[in-house]
Order: sequence, then structure tokens, then C-alpha cells
Amino acid sequence: MAAFRKLKSGRWRVEVCRGGIRVSRTFTLKSTARSWAAQVEAEIEAGKYRPPEESAAEARTFGDLLKRYSREVTPKKRGARWEQLRIGLLLRDKLSEVPLSALDETHISDWRDRRLQSVSPASVSREMSILSNACRIAMDEWKWIDRNPVSRVRRPAGPPPRQRRITDEEIEAILVGAGYTPDAPPETLTARVGAAFLFAIETAMRAGEICSLTWDNIDERTAHLPRTKNNTPRTVPLSSRARQILDQLRPLGFDTVFGLKPSQLDALFRKVRDRSMIEDLHFHDTRREALTRL
Repeated sequence: MAAFRKLKSGRWRVEVCRGGIRVSRTFTLKSTARSWAAQVEAEIEAGKYRPPEESAAEARTFGDLLKRYSREVTPKKRGARWEQLRIGLLLRDKLSEVPLSALDETHISDWRDRRLQSVSPASVSREMSILSNACRIAMDEWKWIDRNPVSRVRRPAGPPPRQRRITDEEIEAILVGAGYTPDAPPETLTARVGAAFLFAIETAMRAGEICSLTWDNIDERTAHLPRTKNNTPRTVPLSSRARQILDQLRPLGFDTVFGLKPSQLDALFRKVRDRSMIEDLHFHDTRREALTRL
């Protein structure tokens, strides 16, 4: 007969004692505990029960879960490097030491509140997405946990969305500061940053998408993006001005259309912006500007 005991954490401890065999385990839901106990009792009755060498599930910590996720899942993502850096920070927190058998919403909310003391609500929300996805995979695929505690924890409210518009005067100042003109191929890195800035306003493409664009992705009137931020392909219509920019770049013969790395685009754009004395402008604002102009 199985014995059930509710712990202070709200989880259920079940102990099966039959035929001289005693085994116990902890579950989040009593229904899951009942199912496990029934299966163990049936195996004992049939003489098929084999006790585990050790209760691995009881010994695993949340850090073990994150390490496996970082090793097996994260490398397949487009933003793998960023996510692994975030997971590295999470592994330094005491949350990683919590046994999976004890992990609940309180641990997650306590971590959230600690994290909010040092980073922005938006950063915490992004990190909670990592934790939630890791827990979901551990629950659905690895069977390490029987529910996702992150899904029931309130996320911090983020700031209101930016409403920054880019004026025609600011566009002209960026192009002049970058040394870009529509009459000549943009041969320098800085000039190509100006071209990328204007191209972004014409297409609503993100900086990473622009930097990874190759000539194979372009036909007469569209650019095909096989990989995007959301890991879904997208086809972007090209305006006449966007096509003119591409015509300027084609003779330069780079492996990628713009011959720019994301880090170069980011650093040089900020340099041109500051030199042009334009305040509170980010390259990503071009996407909002493009969508607003549609």
C-alpha cells in the first residue's frame, strides 16, 4: 500500500512498501504520485521491479537542467552565444543549487526579485524565457520534472515601447556623417554603414539580417531571408531605392552584400550618430520607422 504525505513546499512524497521493497519519490502533483506508485506496485507484484542504482532524479539540481539545456538545445539556436552567456550568469545564482525535486514557483519569483535589483525588467523577462523553455523541454522530453514552475510566475512589467521616429534631417545627417552618397559605390566600411542604415529604412530588415544578406538571397524585386530572428524564413519586397543601393554594392564583390559584420555595423553607426550630434537614436529604430512609413 502506498503512503502519501504532503510536504511544506506543497509537493507530495509517496512511499511504496511491498514485498520487502521500500521505495519513495517526490512529485509536484498527487495524481502523478498515484500513477507512479501504482506502476511500481504492479512491477513489484509481477516480479519485474528493478530498484534504481540511485535516485538520480532526487539528486539533480536546476543547474544540472540548465547545463544540459545549454549543451544540447542552445547550440541549435541563432542566438546561441548570447543565450549561453545568460545561462552562465544563471548558473552563478543560488537558484542553480535548488534540487529539481524541490523546485517551485517561490524559487523562481525569489530569483526574479533578486535579478531585478541589478538588471532591467526587459532583461529579466528574456532570462525567464530561457528558464521557461528549459523547464518545458525537461518536462516534455527528458521527463526530469512533471511541470514548469516558471510558467506560473509573473513577469516584470517592461517599459513602454519606443516611439522614436527618424526625421529626414537626421537621415541626411547620418548619410553625410557616414560619407555615403547615391552617386558612388560605398567602398569604405563607414560608407556601407550609411548604405545599410538607408536600406534598413527601406526594407524594415534588422541589422543582423542585413549583415548576413548574400547575393544568392536576392532576385529582381525581393530579398529572401532563410534565417531570421524568429528562425522562420521571410521574403522582403525591395523598393526602387533599396534596389538602387544594391546596384551600388554589387560591383564591390563582397561575400555578403554589405561586406559588414554586425559588430562593425553597431560600432560604426554609434560613432557616426555621435559625431552627427543625434541623440537617442538606435539602429533598430530604423525597423519601426520603416513599418510606420508603410
